[in-house]
Amino acid sequence: MSELMQVSTRGSLCRHNKAFRLRMGRVISSPFVVCVAGLLALSALLGVHASGFPNRPLTMVIGFNPGGSTDIQAQALADILEEELGQPVERLYLPGAGGGVAAALVASSTDQGYLMMFGSSLPYTFTPLVTDASYDLNSFRYVSALALDQSALVTGGNKPYRTWEEFLEYARAQGKDELTVASQTSQDRFVINMISRREGIPMRIVPTTGGAGMAPMVLAGDVDFAFSGGTHTQYTESGEMVVLMGLVEERLVGYPDAPAIGELGYDVSMQNPRVLVVPEDTPDDQVSILSAALFKATQDPRFIQATGRVRLPITFWDEARLQSYFEQQVDDYRWLIQEYGEPDEN
Repeated sequence: MSELMQVSTRGSLCRHNKAFRLRMGRVISSPFVVCVAGLLALSALLGVHASGFPNRPLTMVIGFNPGGSTDIQAQALADILEEELGQPVERLYLPGAGGGVAAALVASSTDQGYLMMFGSSLPYTFTPLVTDASYDLNSFRYVSALALDQSALVTGGNKPYRTWEEFLEYARAQGKDELTVASQTSQDRFVINMISRREGIPMRIVPTTGGAGMAPMVLAGDVDFAFSGGTHTQYTESGEMVVLMGLVEERLVGYPDAPAIGELGYDVSMQNPRVLVVPEDTPDDQVSILSAALFKATQDPRFIQATGRVRLPITFWDEARLQSYFEQQVDDYRWLIQEYGEPDEN
């Protein structure tokens, strides 16, 4: 069973919880099999909703390990929200299934706006389509989008290719030998599978739990190329990483020479806003308070600087726009899944 199939909280999924820790900036680690019931019990210890939101500490869940591009933004965002909301904002790292394990926790929580999640929209729009997830698109309220992912396929500066065309020439010269690619999400595996089939190049996917896991593999030359949601921006100026192509609709910010995936003839996109979400039953007043604080964060120099470090364009989309955008995305993703089936996994 793949890690993605373990996102579901249906039935008895409480198998491994000995490594669970809930502290400021700590990581929850387990072999992708998380006791969601235990997580919810600890979430409940934070208290029940009372008037005057927020009147106690809040928790921001991050679906990846510390050190990646999501974490860089989340650290700045948590500091700003603490000031705007007048309460501590603890960071809870819960890696697994490309953010799906963290999304399952938030979707099942009864803690309303006191438990929120920040990161890519993929766990909400794509993961439920390819796994037996315990949630779907309507299990959350999408408070605001704050930035747009700048996903890319990247390689190490020590490789003999620096463009996508050079990579394809290299790959074809390897004959039947598999190329290795570091993957972070369910969606990027489908995209990689699509490229593999169209180009006739065998590829072996190496799953990672985020940019912090991907980067060492690329830097050491252990994989031929990799998916990156933004972590590559920390390594491209030094030449340690090279962007082969952008996976979004327009050319990447800061990488005008790297073609967008559509320019290369692949009819798909990974344009995913970075959003802050809360459980579905969060009241309107809490969503409004959080949204106002997030709007201020997009104008705060600390968030601007953190987002600039990972070269993401800052934006602000409200809940109504996000809901409409995601519904259209889900339809597009269904096409990708139907067209290319299950991604090859090894």
